[in-house]
Amino acid sequence: MSEIQILALYGLLVIATLILQATGTMTQLGLGYLLGSRDESRSISGITARLERALNNSITAMVLFAPAVLLLVVSENTSNQSILAAQAFLIARIIYVPAYAFGVVGVRSLAWTIGIFATIALYLLAL
Repeated sequence: MSEIQILALYGLLVIATLILQATGTMTQLGLGYLLGSRDESRSISGITARLERALNNSITAMVLFAPAVLLLVVSENTSNQSILAAQAFLIARIIYVPAYAFGVVGVRSLAWTIGIFATIALYLLAL
C-alpha cells in the first residue's frame, strides 16, 4: 500500500467520523435545528461531543499529514520507511477516534502521540 493510498484511507476515516458526529448531533438537536439558521445556540454532549472534538483534531492531523505525504510523492522520496510511518499514522488515527469517542483513558493520548511522531518522521524523510 502506498502513502497516497494511506492518505486516501485517512480521508475516508475523517469522513466516517464526520458522518457519525453529524448523526449524533441530529439525534440530540433534531433535524429541524440543523436545517435552520441556528441562531439559537445549542450544545451537544456525551459521545457526540467527543466525536466533534475527535473530528476537529482529525482535520488538524490531516492538514499536517497530507502535505508530508504529498512532498514525499512529488519529490519521489517514498521509501519503506515512509510507508511504515504512514501506516503507523493511519493505525494510530484509527485507534484515536474510538478511543476519544468512548473516553478510553491514556489510549487516545498514546495514539495521538504515535500519529504526530509518524507525521514528523514523514517530514524528516521528505528533507
